[in-house]
Amino acid sequence: MSDVCNVALLGQKFMGRAHSNAYLRAAKFFNLPLTPVMHSIVGLDLIALAPFADRWGWKNYSTTWKDVVKDPDIDLVDVSTPNYMHAEQACTALAAGKHVACEKPLAHTLRDARLMKNAAVKARKCKTFVWYNYRRCPAVALAHRMVREGRLGRLYHVRASFLESWGGPETPLVWRFQRKYAGSGAHGDLNSHLIDLARFITGQEIVEVSGAVAETFITDRPLPSSANRVVPGGMPGKKHVGKSDVDDCTLFLVRFKDGAVGSFEASRLATGHQNHNGIELNGEFGALRFSFDDMNSLWFYDNREAGVAAGWRKIVCTTPGEHPYAGAWWGEGRPLGYEHTFVNMVADMMAVLAGEEPIVPLPDFADAYETQRVLEAALLAAKHRAAVKLTEIK
Repeated sequence: MSDVCNVALLGQKFMGRAHSNAYLRAAKFFNLPLTPVMHSIVGLDLIALAPFADRWGWKNYSTTWKDVVKDPDIDLVDVSTPNYMHAEQACTALAAGKHVACEKPLAHTLRDARLMKNAAVKARKCKTFVWYNYRRCPAVALAHRMVREGRLGRLYHVRASFLESWGGPETPLVWRFQRKYAGSGAHGDLNSHLIDLARFITGQEIVEVSGAVAETFITDRPLPSSANRVVPGGMPGKKHVGKSDVDDCTLFLVRFKDGAVGSFEASRLATGHQNHNGIELNGEFGALRFSFDDMNSLWFYDNREAGVAAGWRKIVCTTPGEHPYAGAWWGEGRPLGYEHTFVNMVADMMAVLAGEEPIVPLPDFADAYETQRVLEAALLAAKHRAAVKLTEIK
């Protein structure tokens, strides 16, 4: 077996940068059994593609993804394109015998997600991964471990929120605001992370969405090419606009397999919040709380402590040998950032591809399909104003 993994990355925008940085840095901080080699980058913008490849260290670049995916030199195909492209690109790569990493959510529709899951089953020798990168925060990985150690006992409550404010009325009608490209809005983009975190940390599946609300506050958005252009013959300041047909926010309630209840909220119009991603679990013996605003910390409440000493305890998750991933980085008390979650995930992917165990479990297509089922159930609950059991979502 070769000691390198040739990577082809599809997509050169925001996630393309995050993934490129991860492939560039992983072997410098982790002792990897396989070294990721940045073989080829694929994008649509040819003018920007060559400078991108040069800046981030990609050896080759192309605008034709099918040719790159079928290249016999490629081992891993990384899909970081808009949601509606995931299924075709991932299934083509799997059919060509490639391992596949895919951005979240798995797909823009449940049908496409199912196609991807089934394609992964058929391609038995191929590994699949989904970039739910917040699992790779040391604090989240520690929460996962503490729940499995029984530190919380029986779970009662899970409450999670992902709040952003960038989607105001002046935000152009990019693909994320169009159902045919994105599938949903804040729901698929943000609630998918929360669902994955809840399933990952608790180790439990959601069995029912008991109710949901989805709202589109801003239906008319300026077209990207005309955000600052006056319509010919029109009134000064009037812009070309298009219809946004995805949710700006979605809230829903759930029941977990072992009886806990949960609440989830995602919004792109939560004024005052830039990227607030938080989750709290309350149980019989204790509670855990994580917020990405303070991503290096995990808050723990031990319900079995004497009343005089009871209280929330802040655990700073940067101690090598004690906290997941901390040993690869800077040392005790020196915090990590957003980009490190992607580097940590590349390290775990290389371990799995070499037949080793990851530091914490990685979501594959089958795992991410379970998250997609919950997303679908919440959309149906909001549409019909009724509870939806997950047994109804195939």
